[in-house]
This record gives sequence, C-alpha cells and structure tokens, in this order.
Amino acid sequence: MSGRDINNIVEIMKKDLKASFSNPIVIIVLVAIIILPSLYALINIQACWNPYENTGEIQFAIANLDKGASYEGSQLNVGNELVKELKNNTDFDWVFVTEDELRQGVHDGKYYAGMVIPEDLSEDVISITSDNPKSAKIDYVVNIKANPVANKLTDTASNAVYRTMNAKIVEFINLAAYGKLGELQSGLSSGASQLSSGATKLSNGASQVSSGADKVSSGASDLSNGADKVKTGASKVNDGADKVKSGSKAIDNGASEVSSSADKIKSGSQQVQQGASNLESSVDPSVLPSPVKDVVEGSVSLANSSSQLASGSSELAEGSVKLANSSSKLANGAGDVASGAKDVANGAGDVADGSNELAEGALSLAAGSQLLSSSASQALFSAASALSGASTSLSAVTGVNESQIGDYIYSPVKLEREEIFPVEDYGSNVAPFYLVLSMWVGAVITCVMLKPGTSTGTKYSPLEMYFGKLLLFIVMSLLQAAVTISGAFLLGVEIKNPLLFTFSAALVSVIFMVLMYSLISALGQVGKGIGVVLLVLQISGTGGIYPIEIMEHIFQIIYPYLPMTYAINLVREAQLGIVWSNYMPSLAVLMGIGIITVIVAVIIKEKAEDASHYFEERLEETDLF
Repeated sequence: MSGRDINNIVEIMKKDLKASFSNPIVIIVLVAIIILPSLYALINIQACWNPYENTGEIQFAIANLDKGASYEGSQLNVGNELVKELKNNTDFDWVFVTEDELRQGVHDGKYYAGMVIPEDLSEDVISITSDNPKSAKIDYVVNIKANPVANKLTDTASNAVYRTMNAKIVEFINLAAYGKLGELQSGLSSGASQLSSGATKLSNGASQVSSGADKVSSGASDLSNGADKVKTGASKVNDGADKVKSGSKAIDNGASEVSSSADKIKSGSQQVQQGASNLESSVDPSVLPSPVKDVVEGSVSLANSSSQLASGSSELAEGSVKLANSSSKLANGAGDVASGAKDVANGAGDVADGSNELAEGALSLAAGSQLLSSSASQALFSAASALSGASTSLSAVTGVNESQIGDYIYSPVKLEREEIFPVEDYGSNVAPFYLVLSMWVGAVITCVMLKPGTSTGTKYSPLEMYFGKLLLFIVMSLLQAAVTISGAFLLGVEIKNPLLFTFSAALVSVIFMVLMYSLISALGQVGKGIGVVLLVLQISGTGGIYPIEIMEHIFQIIYPYLPMTYAINLVREAQLGIVWSNYMPSLAVLMGIGIITVIVAVIIKEKAEDASHYFEERLEETDLF
C-alpha cells in the first residue's frame, strides 16, 4: 500500500467524519443506530431477569372434593391439608373454586391450569394399611393453547401440589409404620427378656444335668460291679442246677427201687397172712396135747403176729411206694427248678450285660444332655443379646419425634447443590447471549443504514474505499459496545471481571461490524441477505439459551461454524468466571474470523468488485430496492 493510498484512505475517513455532523438529522439517526442495539439487549435481559420469581401473579385453580376418611379413630382429610398448605404458598395465585368453575375457567383461558382433588383421595391414601392398597389420583387440567410458556410454569405448580400431597401421604405412611415399629420394638424387648429368662433356666437345668450325669456315672460304676457279681452268681446257679438235676435223677432211681421192694413186701405179707389163716383153720388146739397145743397156739399166735406184721409191712410198703412216688415227683420238680434256675441265671447274666450297656448309654446321654443344654443356653443368651440390641436400636428410632421421622423417611437423602460459577439472577445468566446478539443486530442495522461505499465512478480504488469507509463502521461498533456495556453495568448484570468483560464485548462488536461491513461492501445486497440469514440461524444454533444438544440436528451441525458461538463463549467466560482453556480458543477463532474476512473482502474488492455488484445493479433497476 503506497503513500497515495494511505492519503486517499485518510481523506475518505475525514469526509465521513464531517458528514456525521453535517446536520441534526444525521446526528439523531447515528445516535439511534448506536442506541437501538443496546436497547434490544438490555430490554430482553431485564424481561428475563427473574421470570420464575414472578409466578405469584399466575392463577392456578384448585377444586377440593375430598370427603375425608377415618383411620384408627381419627379423621383424615388430605385434601383439606393440601388446601391449607397452598394458602400459605405464594409461588402462584391459588384460586379455590368448584370443579365446574375450574374446568370452564381452564377451557375459556381464565385459568392456565387447575387441579381437581377427588372425593375419595383420603380413602385411597389410607388404603395402604389394607389388603387392597390403591394409588391416589389428582386430575391436572391445563390449557396448552393459552400460552406456550404458561403451561410449563403451571407444570411447576402442579409438581408443587404433587410434592405437597406426596409429602402428606408419605407422612401418614411413615407414622403408621412408625407405630408398628414401636410395637415391634416392644415385642423384641419382651422377647429378649423371655429368651434371657429361658436361657437362665436352661443354664440352671444344665447344672442339674451335669450333677445327674455325675450320679449316673457313679451308678454306672456300681451297676457294672453288680453285673459282674450277677454273672458270677449265675455261673454258680448253673453249677448247682446241674447238681440238682443229677440228684433228682438219683432220687428218681431210688424211688423206683423202693416201689419194687414195697411190692415184694406186700406180696410176702399176703403169703404170711394166708399161711397163718391156713394153720389156724387146719388144727384144732383142743384136741392136741398140751405141749403140742402150746406149740400150735404159739405157731398160730406167731402166724397171727406175722400176719399183723405182714399187714403192717399195706401199709409200710404202700407208704414206701407213695414216698418213692413223691420222691420221684420231687426229683422231677427239683430238676425243673434246677432247669428254671439255670434259665434264670442265664437271663440274669443277660440282664447284667444289658445293664452294663444301659449304664454306658446313660453316661453318653448325660454327657450329650449337658452339652446340649450348655449350647442351647449359650444360643439363647446370644439370641437374647441380639434381640435386646435390635430393641435398643429400634428404641433409638422410635424415640425420635414423629415429625422428624416423617421428614426423614420422606427425604432420607438430602441433595446438596454445589454451584460452580454461581449466578445471582437469570438475567445475568442469559446476558451473554442477548449482548452478543444485540451486537450482531447493531452491525446489521449499521451496515444497512450507512453506505459501505463503492469505488465505481470515483477516483478511489476498491482497496482505498474499503479501508476508508471501514473506520466509520468500527467507530460505530465501539460506540454501540460502549452504550451496551454501560447499560449492562447500570442494569446490575453480574460481571465477575469488568475489564476483561469490557475488552471482550468491544472486540466482539468490532469483529461483527467488520464481518457485516465486509460482506455488504464486497457483495452488496447479497451480503445483506447473508447477514440476515446468519442472524436467524445464530438465534437458535449457538447454544446461547438452550443447550445445543437438545436442538435439531441441523443446528448441531452448523454450531461450530457460527461466529456467535465463539462470541457468546468469549463474553460468558469474561462475565461469569474465566476458564482460560475455554476463553483463549474462542478468542483465537474470532480473531481469525476478523482477519480472514478482511483478506477475502479485499481480494473480492480488488478482483471482482463489478461482478460482485451484479445483483445490486439489477435490483436498483427496478426502483424497488
């Protein structure tokens, strides 16, 4: 660029500066161009300052039909409790009406939304304590057509009612369960006491079992000794039984011999008696001489004596036979007794063996009983201790205030919000978007209202005209930025780093102005069209208000190619808290956009200015543009 070029550029700048103050109308228009963009930003920021804190003017209708219900002798009416809570709530303008009024009002747009509390609400709530629990329901009626944002706000109101109702229901359920916990705690405490008592008794019984086991052990020793003696006596009885059998057999034989001898004596005595009788009947003593008579009489007397002796022999022989028979029977009986005694002795031996085994079993049983009773008592003591501990733990819970336990169970986990780069108000939060948007709007208005100039028909080259006019537009952008930044401070927008914020906002304003000026200077009416199209796309496609992730896919695609994407990020970082890793890339991209824009615009102006204004010339021919 030569000295002549520089002089021409300065000359163009001076002309523009002089023209800016040529008459009051120009000044007014320029002032309007400077102020209007800031109004666009500041009015929108003020309108969005705290929109969710002004919902107290929005009417929300409530129709309470709940008839209540009885639970354990107490009257419960969840609907009335809900109405009482809402009357103390200032988040919305709660209007309490009938069901018909509510539905008609929502239909006609008098109310944005409303809720109908059914008549069986309380009954459904207490059904949780029955075998057939039912979910309680509330009718939420909302007019979607009335306002696109109002129905979102009334959704917030409905959620507030929903949370309040759920809190009441959870409180009721918690208190009911809390009472049952108290009963359980009492039962556990009683059970622990009973188990402890039983364990004590079992422990005492274990001591008695131990004492009995010692006695069983001593008795088992005596029984074993007695069993040995029984076995010895049984052996002797067996020997004696064998001898008795042998003696009974000898008696039986002797009895047989006595019976045979008795038969012989009986026969001999009968013969003697017969002989004496024959002698007496055959001799007449009276005819016999005296010596013979004496002999005969003596013989007869002897015969009679022998007969008597023989007769005494029916009797001795018969007695001997009877004695022999009795002795035989006695011998047989003695044999039977001996045989029985032997069996008894053998049985006594078996009993002694069994008694010994029984004693050993009794010892094992006593030892097992002692172990069992000891283990059982320890188990009962452990169970009693565990139940007592559970009872103590439940006692700690059941001793808590009922309202506290209700609050705890309704919300056992508290969500603590930790804000990174906190912002005091919503207006400050959206300020980066509206500030940057106003700067783009300001650039469009300025470039539309002021002529970027053309070298055609003048002594100036396209390059001289481009840079000569550029200064005016840059000055206008700085003035617009100054007004907008001052308005942000006056409005109370939260700004964490004022110096960096001022620099960043001014830089964005200059770059946008350079971009718009270059488009229109190089392309004329086409450049204006491009600027308007970019404006429309950047309102939704830069993530200034809504996260880009929830926008349509086309906006997610163009997001990284839009200048406002980086401008919003630059101002946001400077205003609400700097993260250099976010700030510096955005700064680099914006600086690159400015530099590349100037280079491309210069090339177009130098090489194809006439061709680039073809559309502009065709439009001017119609006298419409």
